[in-house]
Amino acid sequence: MTLKIGLFGNPNTGKSSLFNMLTGLNQHVGNFPGVTVEKKYGVIKRSEKTFTIIDFPGIYSLYPTSQDEQVVYDVLKVPNHLDFPDMACVVLDSSNLSRNLLLLTQLYDLKIPIVAILNMWDLVEKRGLTIDLSNLEKTFPGVTFVQTNARVGLGKERILEALEKTVETSNYSPVIDSFELAKIEDKKSQENDIKSRYGWINEKLPHILKTKPGVEERTKKIDKILTHPVIGYLIFLSILFTVFQFIFSFAVIPMDFIDLKFSQLAEWVGTTMQSGLLNDLVSQGIIPGIGGVVVFIPQIALLFFFLSILEETGYLARVVFLMDRLMRPFGLNGKSVVPLMSSVACAIPGVMATRTIADWKERLITILVAPLMSCSARLPVFTLLISLTIPNEDIAGIFNLQGIVLMGLYLLGIVSALLVAIVLNKLIKIKSSGYLLLELPSYKSPRWKNVIINVWEKVKIFSLDAGKVILSISIILWALATFGPGDTMENEAKKREELLASSALSEDEKEQQIASVKLEHSYIGMMGKALEPVIAPLGYDWKIGISLITSFAAREVFVGSLATIYAVHDESEENDRLIDRLKKEQKPDGTPVYTLATGMSLMVFYVFAMQCMATLAVVKRETNSWKWPIIQIVFMGILAYTASFLTFNCLS
Repeated sequence: MTLKIGLFGNPNTGKSSLFNMLTGLNQHVGNFPGVTVEKKYGVIKRSEKTFTIIDFPGIYSLYPTSQDEQVVYDVLKVPNHLDFPDMACVVLDSSNLSRNLLLLTQLYDLKIPIVAILNMWDLVEKRGLTIDLSNLEKTFPGVTFVQTNARVGLGKERILEALEKTVETSNYSPVIDSFELAKIEDKKSQENDIKSRYGWINEKLPHILKTKPGVEERTKKIDKILTHPVIGYLIFLSILFTVFQFIFSFAVIPMDFIDLKFSQLAEWVGTTMQSGLLNDLVSQGIIPGIGGVVVFIPQIALLFFFLSILEETGYLARVVFLMDRLMRPFGLNGKSVVPLMSSVACAIPGVMATRTIADWKERLITILVAPLMSCSARLPVFTLLISLTIPNEDIAGIFNLQGIVLMGLYLLGIVSALLVAIVLNKLIKIKSSGYLLLELPSYKSPRWKNVIINVWEKVKIFSLDAGKVILSISIILWALATFGPGDTMENEAKKREELLASSALSEDEKEQQIASVKLEHSYIGMMGKALEPVIAPLGYDWKIGISLITSFAAREVFVGSLATIYAVHDESEENDRLIDRLKKEQKPDGTPVYTLATGMSLMVFYVFAMQCMATLAVVKRETNSWKWPIIQIVFMGILAYTASFLTFNCLS
């Protein structure tokens, strides 16, 4: 017997913690049909029953004012909908029942069998509250109430036992008689219904909830500091600064280890396998390409680790509240912060997260500027170029210069996003009436299981998704760099070999020059040479140009492409690390290719450039038009080229 269990709840009620507690790693992510709103579902087997748990988006009410609420509304108003649940698990913040009970009354009146989860039960006593469970059960006949604290894993067995029971609806006493979503579609009727429900809740609440006098909440004291109009911003910047210092300082050991092992693996394959095209493909194409992504997993994991902690503790909600004051002049609101901060991980979920913004103009502006936030796919590019061109020095004996540059790049993206938002707010002629409705959750220590699951999911997605792209492009790049039109490569190589026959160069140096000539006259070399006049003013050569082209598939491909190109270029017996090969790279006049000016120009280029086809596709789906993604790629391309040109020429 299989039952669909809908998991419902307000934002910040611990719904995600509960879902993780029930399903662990046995969960999958998909989208609701026809929209890009994410849904999670997990499977639990219990005796002879199988529960498929659908984690619906966090909502305050069934009446839609955002895409999240629209999805839930569209499902529940059609009883034969594919995702319509057999039972509902409603997650309530026990310490904030007055707000949470509205959604419970609506689901209750739909006559769906309900198990109500009184989550965060540990906060009830801390806040000086007392909940009369017997009166609560009398108020909602037929509903099974379960006390839990999902963050620390308490209550799982009680929930599963409650789900196993057959919940009858015959003894339900609806709050509003004859309640049907399909019959309350106009805004006025919805407003009246909500007023009636809050009136009913306020009448019942004194018999359910008691407050002890004289209890001062710790949360209010902390909020006075963290949401202070001056101190709050300084604390936020300090936290960001600390995170980036950690990312650069503590990831270097595992990164060096991974880089070394991939170099050794490529060298071992090159000497062990039978020589030929297959050997070259594996040792010069596949291994360097994939290694160029895997090496950055420690930094990606650290980034998501810190973001998860900030979210788990309740601090991110304060950031939303704090930043609302700053966002208003830019045509945004505090809710834009969540999509923008999500874009630090990846612009795709960041763009999708804008569905919580009710006002279309604010949502559109947020979508258009979200890719300017430096995502995790840029991190490998930044890390490589910083390590290559920025000295590994300490400032004042405390701060790492490379970490400061990394933070500066992220801040450049943030500031640029805000400035572009101002321009878009002036240019986009859409009437705006945005507002911020936000409930600040209580502070709590992070649930480490949730943090680990979140880091694992994000690293897995980054590794597998990026790995597929990298593997495909590495093979294509290797082929384009290995072959050329007709006998051109071989003829040019012979000419160079004859010229070098009487030179005093070592055999390795001669082989390097011959390999360079071959690469230059390969298919990919011809493509790079054709692009070189356009990118030369930015300080780039044709090899960098090739990586720019391939990174339109995904930004992190830039590193893998360089790794593949230079692996094909390297004809020596030892496989040097990519960074060592790049340091040796010279222009025809003998000067280094990767100078401070070139490195900073490239980093600035990747701050602004829209180098991600997947993000463009998501923007198209979210805006339901190709107009906005085309505008987006054009203005970001102009910004990238202009800023890179100015950076290179100012530092040269």
